[in-house]
Amino acid sequence: MDFQISIAACSDYEAATCQKALLEVLAPLGGLDWVRAGMHIVIKANLVSFLKPEAAATTHPQLLCSLVQLLTQRGARVTIGDSPGGLYNAAYVNHVYRATGMTQVQKAGAHLNEDFSQATATFPQGLVLKSFQYTRYLDDADVIINFCKLKTHGMMGMSAGAKNLFGAIPGTIKPEYHFRFSNPADFARMIVDLNNYFHPALTICDGVTAMEGNGPTMGTPRHMGVLLASKNPHALDLACAKLIGLTRDQVPTLQAAFERGYIPEDVEGLTVYGNLQAFCVQDFALMPSLGSIQFQATSGHPLKQICGRIIQKAMCSKPLIQKEKCSSCHHCQTICPAKAISFQNAFPKINRKLCIHCFCCQEFCPQGAIQVHRPAIAKMLGGTQKTP
Repeated sequence: MDFQISIAACSDYEAATCQKALLEVLAPLGGLDWVRAGMHIVIKANLVSFLKPEAAATTHPQLLCSLVQLLTQRGARVTIGDSPGGLYNAAYVNHVYRATGMTQVQKAGAHLNEDFSQATATFPQGLVLKSFQYTRYLDDADVIINFCKLKTHGMMGMSAGAKNLFGAIPGTIKPEYHFRFSNPADFARMIVDLNNYFHPALTICDGVTAMEGNGPTMGTPRHMGVLLASKNPHALDLACAKLIGLTRDQVPTLQAAFERGYIPEDVEGLTVYGNLQAFCVQDFALMPSLGSIQFQATSGHPLKQICGRIIQKAMCSKPLIQKEKCSSCHHCQTICPAKAISFQNAFPKINRKLCIHCFCCQEFCPQGAIQVHRPAIAKMLGGTQKTP
C-alpha cells in the first residue's frame, strides 16, 4: 500500500500561484508523466452546492483551471463533474456550475459533464456496498482525478479525499444511502468501498482556503495556504486530519481505512514530501465529536443492553435548530432521509426517535440554521474539543 503524500504551499488562488503549487506538489509523486495524448481524464471536483468560490465549500475553479491546462498540454481530454446534493439534472447542476465558477474551466480547455444518466454497479468485493447507483459519466474516464476540498463535516468529522467520492452517488439518491448506512462506522465503510470501486489515480486537496466550524457547506472560510496530493486518498486524509487537529479515531473514514490496512496507525507512518508540521493549525474550529466510545447496546444481559442504549443516546451529537436563522424554507424537511423533520408554527421540529444523526439537514440548510450539538455529558466524559 502506498503511504506517500506530498504537501506544498499555495498562498492564494492567483493563476501563477496555483500552477506553481500544483507542479511542486505533484513532482515527488512522479508529476504528470503518466498522462498520454488522447487520454480521457475525469476530474471529480467537490461541487456540493450552489455556493460561490469564496464560501470555501467547493474546489476552487482556478486550481481546476491550472490543472486542466497542465493536462491538456499533454494532449489529454478533460471532463469535470460532480453530483451535488439535490436534483441530478441539467437545470440544477448547471446552476451549481455557474454559482461555483466552474464555467471558467471551459476557457481553460475542459468540458463540464453534461451526461446526467445513472448506472448500477455490482461490487461483490465491497465490504458493505455490494451494489449501488452512480453517475454514469464516470464510466467514460480512462483515469479519475479526485480534487477535493478540506472541510469539517457533521457526520464524518472531516471531508477531504475519501468523502469526496460520495459525489459519485446521484444527488437525489444520497439520502437513501444515508438511511441505509445510518451508523457512522457503516457509512464510513461505504465511503471506502466507493473509493475502492472508482480507484482514483490521484487525489489532490484544496486547502488554500479550508472550511472550519459548521461545515461542509455553512462553516467559516479559514486560510491555510496549502495543497496536498497522494495516490492514496486515505493517506491524504490522514495528513489532512493532522493539519486541522484530528486523530484517526476521530474520523470514521480513517478508522475504516485503517481496519483494511490502507493507512498506517498515524502520520508518523506516512512518507511525507514537504513540511507537514508547518501547515498545522492549532485552533481550527472542529465539529462536535460524534464520540469514539462505542457501547454494546445489542448484546449481553438485557439490563446491559438497556443501559448501553441510554448511554449511546446521551453521548450522541444531535442536529440543533437555531430558530433565529431559520427562513422556513422546508429544505431540511425535504432532504431528511428518515422523515424525522416536521414543521410547527413555521419552524422545523426534529423527531429524535426517528433521527438517524446523518446531519443531512445540517449540511444542506441554506441559512446555516442547523448545527451539530454535543451533549453536556459527552463533553464531560470525552474532554474538551475545539468547536465553533
